[in-house]
Order: sequence, then C-alpha cells, then structure tokens
Amino acid sequence: MVSTTAAAVEQGQDLVLWLDQLRLEDVPTVGGKNASLGEMIQQLTPKGIQVPSGFATTSHAYRYFIQQTGLDAQLREVLGGFDINDVTELRRRGRKARSLILNATFPSDLRAAILDAYHRMCELAGQNLCLGDESCLRDNAYSEVDVAVRSSATAEDLPDASFAGQQETYLNVYGDQEVLIACKKCFASLFTDRAISYRTTKHFDHFDVALSVCIQRMVRSDLATSGVMFSIDTETGFQQAVLITAAYGLGENVVQGTVNPDEYVVFKPTLNSGHKPILSKRLGTKALRMVYDTSGTELTKNEPVPLADQNRFAIDDDDILQLAQWACIIEDHYTQLQGTYSPMDIEWAKDGLTGELFIVQARPETVQSQKAQNELRTYHLEVPDGVAPVARGRAVGALIGQGDACVILDVNQIAQFRPGEVLVTARTDPDWEPIMKQASAIVTDQGGRTCHAAIIAREMGIPAIVGCDNATQVLTTGEPITVSCASGEEGLIYPGQLPFHVDTVQLDSLPETRTKIMINVGNPELAFGLAALPNDGVGLARLEFIIANHIKIHPLALLNFEQLPDGAEKRQIEQLTALYDQKPQYFVDKLAQGVAILAAAFYPKPVVVRLSDFKSNEYAHLLGGETFEPAEENPMIGWRGASRYTDHRYRDGFALECQALKRVRDEMGLTNVILMVPFCRTPDEGRLVLQEMAQHGLGRGENGLQIYVMCELPNNVVLADEFSQVFDGFSIGSNDLTQLTLGLDRDSALVAHLFDERSKGVRRMVAMAIQTAKENNRKIGICGQGPSDYPEFARFLVEQGIDSISLNPDTVLSTRLEIADMEQQIS
Repeated sequence: MVSTTAAAVEQGQDLVLWLDQLRLEDVPTVGGKNASLGEMIQQLTPKGIQVPSGFATTSHAYRYFIQQTGLDAQLREVLGGFDINDVTELRRRGRKARSLILNATFPSDLRAAILDAYHRMCELAGQNLCLGDESCLRDNAYSEVDVAVRSSATAEDLPDASFAGQQETYLNVYGDQEVLIACKKCFASLFTDRAISYRTTKHFDHFDVALSVCIQRMVRSDLATSGVMFSIDTETGFQQAVLITAAYGLGENVVQGTVNPDEYVVFKPTLNSGHKPILSKRLGTKALRMVYDTSGTELTKNEPVPLADQNRFAIDDDDILQLAQWACIIEDHYTQLQGTYSPMDIEWAKDGLTGELFIVQARPETVQSQKAQNELRTYHLEVPDGVAPVARGRAVGALIGQGDACVILDVNQIAQFRPGEVLVTARTDPDWEPIMKQASAIVTDQGGRTCHAAIIAREMGIPAIVGCDNATQVLTTGEPITVSCASGEEGLIYPGQLPFHVDTVQLDSLPETRTKIMINVGNPELAFGLAALPNDGVGLARLEFIIANHIKIHPLALLNFEQLPDGAEKRQIEQLTALYDQKPQYFVDKLAQGVAILAAAFYPKPVVVRLSDFKSNEYAHLLGGETFEPAEENPMIGWRGASRYTDHRYRDGFALECQALKRVRDEMGLTNVILMVPFCRTPDEGRLVLQEMAQHGLGRGENGLQIYVMCELPNNVVLADEFSQVFDGFSIGSNDLTQLTLGLDRDSALVAHLFDERSKGVRRMVAMAIQTAKENNRKIGICGQGPSDYPEFARFLVEQGIDSISLNPDTVLSTRLEIADMEQQIS
C-alpha cells in the first residue's frame, strides 16, 4: 500500500489493488465506482469525509479470468445477434451467460490474490475495531469479518450514462468461500438482462467493458440508517439544494425503492456560514428495514419497522447538515476535477456501532447535468371539469405521459408488457430495465425520489410517480391513463388520456428590461422550477397558500388545542401534529419550511413575503378555525391584514408567524426575504405592527430586514408620503385597490362587470402612488393581477416609471417581451 495510483504500478498486470492506491483516472483499471472511492479516500478524507477502506480486483483480473477459463468465445456466441426488445430471448441469453461464469473455476493465482487481500483487510479491521482483543471477532480470527462486495464496471458512472444498479452488490459477506462466491456473482452480474439491454441501448460493446469487484468493510447501518443524496434537485435541476433520503437499515431498500424514505432538502449557499438551512423535512413510511440474516439462510433480510420508528425522522438535524456539507465538498471536488459543473449522486450509511457517518459511493448525476441550460420546457395538463385523479404519489420529472396501464407485480411477467404502455408495479429494480425504456410512464406503489425507478425514468426522459401506496390496486391493465408530474412535488394519475400542451422557450434569446420583472409565487413545490424563468426575484409570496395547503390548521387552534370541541376536526389536528410534543411548533416548522424554499429558490434575489391576509371567513375554513373566528357581514373589508396582528384576539397567532419568519432569516440565513404588511389602513396602525414584529425579533433594519406595505387602499395612496416614513417600500395590490376605488366587492358576481384595473380612477391612483413613492425615495412595484391580464396596463406602468412588475408565472415570458418592446418605444 505504498504507491499512490494504479498508474504507478505496471499497467494492466495487477489482480488486486487497495482503494487508497486509486484515483479517478483509474476507471479503466477498476471501474467508475471503485475509482471514485479511491479518489475520495485519497483526496477527501483529509477534509473530514469518511469512506470505508477496502480493495478491488482489477479489470485485468476479470479479463484474465475470462481468458483462462475459455469463456470469451462462449460468451461471444451467447450474446451474438438477437433483438434485445425480445424480452424472452434476452432472458434466455442472459441466464446462459451468467451460468457459464458461475460454473467456472477461479485460476489459482487470482483466488490467492483475493484471499490474501481479504485476510490482510480482516487483520486491519480487527486491529481497528477490537483494539487487539480478538474475542470480539467471530471464531477463527480474521477469516470471517463482514464485508460488502460491490460490482464496478469500467464503463459505469459516466457523466452521460448512469448504469445505476446494473451490476450486483452483496452485503454481510464473511469467510473465504463466501467472498469468492460473491466475487464470481459480481462477475456474472455483468451479464444480467438489464445490463445487456442497457449497454446495447447506450451503444457499449459488451466485450469492451470489464468488471472490477470492491471488497469493502461493512458499515453497520443495519443497526442504524442509510440512504441516498443528490447535490442537485433531481426534478428541476436547481443547483443550490442537496436532496437527502433516509431509511432504517442497509441502504439497498432506498436504492431499490422497497421503502418510502424520509426526504430532506438543504440549501447550499448558507450551509457553511453558521446557519442551519434545512429547507424541508418530509416523513416517509419506512415500513421495512434491511438487516443481517442471523439465521444463515440468506445474507440479509427485511423486517418490519415498529410504528413509533416509522413516525419519526430517521436522522437528526446534525446528521442532515453533516451529510449536506459532505455532498457540497464532494461536488466541489469533482467539479474542479472535471473542469465543469458536476452534480453528484451519493450513497451514505451510518454505523450503528460507532454512530459515524460514511460515504459508500459517489457517481455523477446523469440527467439534470446533461440538459440544455438555455431551453425551458413546461408541460400544462388540461383537466376537464369533474375529472379527479385516481391515484397520487411523488412526482419524478416535470413531464406528462399517457398510455394504457399495464399492471405487473412480478418481474417474471415482464414479457406481457407492450411498448408505449404505462408500467404500474409495486417497485422496480434493475431487472425491470428492459421494459422500462419502452414505457410511456412508470407508476410504483413504493419508493422515493432517489429510488431505482426514479433514476431510470429521469434518464429515459419519461415521467414517473413513485410511492403511490395503492396504484396497483386502483389501476387496471388496459385502462387508459394520464400520468402528470407537471404540478409540483405531487404526481397525479387521471383516468383517460387528457389533453395537454408543451411550451418551449429559448432562454438565451430573451431581452433585458429596465423594469424589474418579478414573479408571484405561492406554492413552494413549484419554486425550484419557476426559478429557471428569467426573473428579478419574487414580488409576492403569499403565506395563505402555505397555511391553507401545507399547514391546514388555524394557529389559535394549535395554541388552544384543549379548548376545541371533541370531534373529527380535533382528531385530524392530532394526526397532522403527531410528530410534535408542542402543537404550535407544527405551525412554525411548516411555515418556515415553505417560506424558506421560496426564498432559497430565488436567492440572493429579493423575495417579498406578504404576511397572512386571510379574511375571517377564510380563517374559519381552517381546521379548528370556526371556534376562533367571528362572523362578519363583509369580511372583505373587515378584520384582515394588519388589524389582526396587534389585536389581543389574534396576537398570539401572529407571534407564531413571526417566529417562522425569524427562523428563515436568522437561522437559515435567507436574508433576501423582505416582509410586507397587507391591508394596513393608517400609518399609525403600521407603526403598531412594526412594534409587534420587533418584539418577536423582526425589527426593521435589523440584520438588513426591510418591511414593505401593500398599497391597496385609497388611504395608502393619499397618505403615501406618511407611509413612506414607516415602511421601506410599496407593492401595489391592484385587485383590492380597484375594488376600493370603484366601491365594489370583487367577490360579487353582480358587479363583476365593473371591475377593471384600467379604469381612469384606478390608473390615477396608481400614478399618484408611484410618483409619491419616488419622491420619498421608496421602492414601488405592483403584484396585482392587472399587468398579467392586460398588456396596455403593463405599458401604463412602464410609462409611469414603476420599479418592478410582479407577474403570474404563465405570463412572465410574454410580458417580458412586451415590456422590452415598450421600453424601446418609450426611450
């Protein structure tokens, strides 16, 4: 173990090399997986990343085995001249190729080289783990130390091809014969059906690819947790997030999609600045854990996870942040090494004996990194009235697919599948790959966003919905369905083939504008994708969407839970808050996570977050809300916005809102968040609100905090100079300003025909607001519906010199083009 690279040894003649001898350029010698492990051991362990030690057989060892046993000619005959789309014939040929390898005998020198290295590895493990006390090892000293035996092909883990799961891994292997058997099984796995099919599809010659085997110290994650993480958002390509998945036991369950794991999202830019930017935490069911099979009949087995463990997160915040930091270090290293941005797909494990985290694999992400960065494709599904989804799960790929469902529960039945159908199954593993590439979409009952089905679907460019729980029960073979992943994190499956369209925009052809073009965003699930639109930030982020759709509970119902009457609502609140000892913390956590994702998606651009502006009738619709809300004749102009925040009847609820927003800015470091007070009737009321916010750590000017006010009442316009002394800026809410200027209720169908932002009175109010704000050196933009609906209204705003226009996402591109043209004409 003295040389630093395989290249330092006589090229191509070594049968075994230690991982710490390897670098990334040694892919031809030990394959992508093992070269990457060696790269990390040599270069990244000094930076604190832990990688289990071990050794690898070389590509020369594989070719030597094939030649010495006379298998080369036999395998060429078996694999010659057949159609890989003929699943039956593919399975026959693959079975024959694997049988040839498994029935061959290792040459004596190769056998000796593997066992000598294994014995030395066991000696080192015994010294490290037992501190000289061999009694903690199995009988017969070092010959039975547990190892992981992993395959590493010389063509795998390339930037444009995943080869994920194409070859086999064997865990909890111990003893001389078991190690040799596992090595031979790895060699044979170079000719699994899916590997043969995948290489043919990717135009790799079967005999240009060799296989290296890694024998690596086991991380005892059977006693703890493991998972997969990506240093990029897997669905949108957003580069500033780390996605981590976690479940109990050995990691194969997460990789293969046997379980629905927890998911955590961490924001990169503020990760190493003393902040804790965990943007979101999503609880998975984690119903099974893979552990050692102590009965001896198998190497591993699955056992059920107790319900109490299912209902808590598998790892704590410290582990989440540590893993995210490691993902950034690994990504930065490979980016520097490759000379181009290199997001990574990483497997990790936690040792239940020592509590230590380890990286057990790292390879290039192969989907988002290969997409054209100058093109934006957006799918839009047109759902007829009355049509509802029949199943739902986690969306993979922002695409839409259609076809007849083909429900298959056993891989032995894949010959029933027909090209263009939607594959519906409990879960997939690499044995399903021959038909996955023929599917129009994939639907699984189990799995998370990093499972095998998700990875392959992304690479194939087809939508997948994983973790549906019941798709195989509610869908029927032959039934036409539409699989939509175009609405955010939740994927929806509809009956029939519904109409949809695709918008394609060349982003590098869009003009710049003097007027800042911002976006109105409410749904955090869409934020990472919307950030790809050309924009200058978010002009309006509504808390109401997060509260209504992600929290669902009235804040006062959480603060006064015991006062609620017994019944279905109270039971539902108990279910939603089951993870929390203190129920109000549920509101704070969920709101902070929703706002944090919005802020992170557009960081460091400004994100204007409007404080809650439900009307009393809307608050009453939240769980537990009727107990705490008054009945108002006209809630549209009643107890809403600023008037609630300092009122003794709601002040405690507003305090939860402030706690969440303070966490986003101070704990997560997302200081691009600008807060905005809605429906503020007088400057004095504004001052009271600022005092209340300051009491909760949101003091104007502290940590760079800016606070805007909605300009949506005539009094905001008339007294704009006085409001300028209280707030840092304005955002015109053209919806409310129009209704209050014209004296009509915008919810009333009887006067709806009179509602028009373009009316002379409204335009005069808008012009006055812009002029007064500029005179007082205050920023002013607009976030209402008007400029999204009417190009002439947008032109009017540009002529008045407004600083920014915030638009609905579907009008951002078209309005940008129009405003660029307007600005050119005006100048």
